[in-house]
Amino acid sequence: MIKMEEYSIKFGEKNIDFKVQRKNVKNINLNIQPNMDVIVSASNEVPLEYILNFVKRKAGWIIKRKEYFKEVLPEGNSIKELVSGESYKYLGRQYRLRVEYSEKEFVKFEKGFIYLYVKDILNTKRKERLLNNWFKERAVFFYNEILNKQYLSFSKYNVEKPIIEIRKMKARWGSCLKNSNKIIINFDLIKAPKYCIEYVILHELIHFIYTNHDEKFYNMLNIFMPDWKKRKKILDEEIARFL
Repeated sequence: MIKMEEYSIKFGEKNIDFKVQRKNVKNINLNIQPNMDVIVSASNEVPLEYILNFVKRKAGWIIKRKEYFKEVLPEGNSIKELVSGESYKYLGRQYRLRVEYSEKEFVKFEKGFIYLYVKDILNTKRKERLLNNWFKERAVFFYNEILNKQYLSFSKYNVEKPIIEIRKMKARWGSCLKNSNKIIINFDLIKAPKYCIEYVILHELIHFIYTNHDEKFYNMLNIFMPDWKKRKKILDEEIARFL
């Protein structure tokens, strides 16, 4: 695990806390993670004073982005009661939940609604388990479908087809475990449009060839997906608020 150091700067009346991640990168990169953490990536050669000044220059933008997320967070992050009428994000679109009584318990997606059939409509934990299992099944299907299509272009690079593992992650959409030939994908990515899921899986696939985010990595990403920056922006600005 890459060690991160924590720092803070003053901007007007506000403090901006951020973490510095030392990596083998060409440029200084700044990202606001889905959990609202501010992460600055820079190589060991970049002095800390330069990084602090860099964050100060970006302070206005950081505050603006965080305030934007706070404005839109309540709907996506409010505590769900799993009752009819609640809204859920799925593959980039918002759908209403309909909870109905049934002796046979299952979840069905039909005509723009997510139907949740349960024996006990008041059993919130049971409803939550059923719905999460359904989202997990859909994530397994779509993530692997996308991987299978994208892998066709990678077999010529002597890359063994990796296994996808789905986890709940607070600060990442995906992660490449090269030694175990595995790609970890965030469970909540199923809320994003398919073209965003395609970007994340492609990003991790390329890491099997180029470990670092260097020029070669981004050259390959640009070749396979010229519009990857637009897809990433949608993930970071529109989908992250539902986490």
